[in-house]
Amino acid sequence: MTSPFGPMRLIANPTAGRGREAVLPRLRSALDARGLEHDVAWTRRAGEATELARIAVSDDQLRYVVAVGGDGTIHEVVNGLVDPGSGQPVAQGLVLGAVPAGTGCDFVRTFGMDRRPEQLARHLDGDTLFPIDLGRIRLVGADGQPLTRLFANIAECGYGGVVTARANAMPKQLGKVRYLLAIFRALREFTRVQTEVVVDHARLDEIITNVVIANGQFFGGNMKVAPRAIPDDGRFNVQVWRGKPSDVFLKTNKIRLGEHLPDPDIREYQSASVYVEGREPLLIEADGEVLGVTPATFDVLPKVLSLKV
Repeated sequence: MTSPFGPMRLIANPTAGRGREAVLPRLRSALDARGLEHDVAWTRRAGEATELARIAVSDDQLRYVVAVGGDGTIHEVVNGLVDPGSGQPVAQGLVLGAVPAGTGCDFVRTFGMDRRPEQLARHLDGDTLFPIDLGRIRLVGADGQPLTRLFANIAECGYGGVVTARANAMPKQLGKVRYLLAIFRALREFTRVQTEVVVDHARLDEIITNVVIANGQFFGGNMKVAPRAIPDDGRFNVQVWRGKPSDVFLKTNKIRLGEHLPDPDIREYQSASVYVEGREPLLIEADGEVLGVTPATFDVLPKVLSLKV
């Protein structure tokens, strides 16, 4: 027996298969119980999930790919399923599955799929799909060359990029503590920057702390930063944070609950495209991955991929 979309390839971060509460063995057992044909490809280094997704589709002719890991794994997989340059899927009829594991996965929270692997096996069965938008970024990569990447959830320019960079440099064994430590470091290091932000029908040129470009609603470990983001409406929820980094920190509880809007220090827009350029380069992260710096252009790829729900 198999899914209506054919056999599934699980692309898994190694942390999904370790420990007493390891996600992958529990997921595979539940899939076997439902008679769903599947196999596993393990990632061994950064960026490999993109290659494995492309191999699954192009070489092995599969159409159902499941990312098992955190937001970074999903980020890499969607960049393998959809070509960043053309903005088109690399094959017809592609289906993305997502199972949270590892250090954190905020993307699935928007869809109510932050659940146990045994429950998610049921979601991976059947034929129910949710067409989703993806975001595309054209930016300056870490090597100083132009770079184009896709993101599934949320991107940030500025303070959020610095926090992510500091957190990613710490041992993952620290868990959520590393994000708190990263915030304290960023509070000391980050200086607000005069920045031009252009969205549909508006242009700002102000001293800012952060720009949030959201396709999904959650980031930073269940913080509901973009409660008005809808991942299939063809627009980003864009927030320009003008307060000091310390003001952002003091709003943490409100951000976690999605109660920080409206706020006089935050300009909020719905826009299909965004341009960001700082007087000094702003660090950019997307889906928890640090990609490069501004100037950067963001655009929506409407309903370009189907999510299994």
